[in-house]
Amino acid sequence: MEQYEKKGYLNSDFRIFHLVDHIKREYDYHYHEFHKITIFIRGKVQYFIEGKTYELQPYDIVLVNRNDIHKIEVDPSIPYERIIVYISPGFIDAYQTEEYDLSYCFQKAKEEHSNVLRAQSLECSLFKITNRMERSFSDTEYASSLYRQLLFLEFMIQLNRAALKNRLDYLGDALYNKKVVDIMHYINEHLDTSLDIDLLASKFYISRYYMMRLFKSETGYTIHNYIAYKRLLLARELISQGTPITQACFDSGFPNYSAFSRAYKAEFGVSARNHLQL
Repeated sequence: MEQYEKKGYLNSDFRIFHLVDHIKREYDYHYHEFHKITIFIRGKVQYFIEGKTYELQPYDIVLVNRNDIHKIEVDPSIPYERIIVYISPGFIDAYQTEEYDLSYCFQKAKEEHSNVLRAQSLECSLFKITNRMERSFSDTEYASSLYRQLLFLEFMIQLNRAALKNRLDYLGDALYNKKVVDIMHYINEHLDTSLDIDLLASKFYISRYYMMRLFKSETGYTIHNYIAYKRLLLARELISQGTPITQACFDSGFPNYSAFSRAYKAEFGVSARNHLQL
């Protein structure tokens, strides 16, 4: 199965980076085990996320959910400047009550089928908060770690307030093939069921061979690999939530445990049982 590399690292609740690239880089399709927010400042960049392509404008906010397959293409003739925030799922989950839910902006992104928020009227306030967060990492004063967390919470509160009040536009003019994106949505909503290629082709009124070629050309990966990969991520998520390994295997759509076990170790480099102990 095609390998999608896990990139980035996170050894705390969140991390923030201010980056400027002046050289050409090749970014392959990859995923993160955490949520990622990118505030785009300048450059010429295309962001590819789950079958959609976004042309970014300054101060666009890109939301990449945990396990979303994505990559970017950068024009090396223009400096690529951005602020990136990595957020652990556990940190976001800890701030969900009847009164508020800091994951709302990510949830709305899924509902709107868009990963990019355009908020020109808010660019200065959000940028100021982010700059304060960045500077706080060099702060050695009393309760500096607590101060960083407070600044980050301020950023997330303002971001979610803007999303709730519709002061953010979830970009709807991404480049994508509607048929492919509809297939991807269907796959992600039915991972625990049979996803036979002929069944998918019939459901979406398309020949299987054309569907397979189209999916590969639009996304960069085969439909077989995409299904298997998403099932592995679902199984890992279920296991981390306490679901017994065998049940997680079948709940994520694998036909038998041996196939699941081999695929899991091949993808993550460790068995499901050992992964649970990490």
